[in-house]
Amino acid sequence: MYTGYLRKMLVESTSPVMYSLYFSTGEKCPLNSYIGHTITLSFNGSIQCVACNRDIQKTFNQGYCYPCFMKKAACDSCIVKPELCHFAEGTCREPEWGLSHCMQPHIVYLANSSNVKVGITRCTQVPIRWMDQGAVQALPLYQVNSRLQSGLVEVIVKDFLSDKTNWRTMLKSTPDSVDLLKLWVDLESTHKIEDRFQSDPRLENQVTPLYQSDKTRLFTYPVKQYPEKVSTINILKTPTFTSRLQGIKGQYLILDEGVINIRKYTGYHCKFSVES
Repeated sequence: MYTGYLRKMLVESTSPVMYSLYFSTGEKCPLNSYIGHTITLSFNGSIQCVACNRDIQKTFNQGYCYPCFMKKAACDSCIVKPELCHFAEGTCREPEWGLSHCMQPHIVYLANSSNVKVGITRCTQVPIRWMDQGAVQALPLYQVNSRLQSGLVEVIVKDFLSDKTNWRTMLKSTPDSVDLLKLWVDLESTHKIEDRFQSDPRLENQVTPLYQSDKTRLFTYPVKQYPEKVSTINILKTPTFTSRLQGIKGQYLILDEGVINIRKYTGYHCKFSVES
């Protein structure tokens, strides 16, 4: 039995991906060996902000209280839209945080989860970001020096590829394999995408191609059975549920009764147990 305030699940790049429930105390509960077993997850009604640890009634942006949501740089709109990063303008909510998170090397990548999409992440989050998204394939495209630059590149690529994952589709099956390198080479040669980088002074000579030298990364997930229909479990409406764990993908537990996004409940005090 494990008890504590939830954090997003930890992932390890093994085959299949290794998952652990993770709590604010630092305690970890390895999950892969429990697939096929009946589990119980109970929410006791207590929620704490992941930043200031005060007791709250609801969370904003996956675990924050409202005051932290309004003042923390991690909750700014430029996190969702990195092309709006305003660090260089001197208006970052937390300049030190911005230095350690935004003014760091980033990559722009292709990932295949529900479909092929473009995304960005810090280099230090490779390959964690892809496993958190439930990607079965990922190919680094470009490296840049900051979050802003990665966002500018992503905006250009979004003219040709989506930046969204259909999480319901991702949880229902394993997508067909795609030759990501060929897809990108064909897109780039047809639309001269890299020429558009050079037309923006913020990107000119700042974008390093990776796709010709890097390899497509492959991921498999510990799923015994995918659901035919994806229904979500809301622990505010169902504080305690018992169900058979059929698999784990992205940040979701796949159960007989439905799926639950563990990351959504960051900061919630829960008890987890497995029937022997």
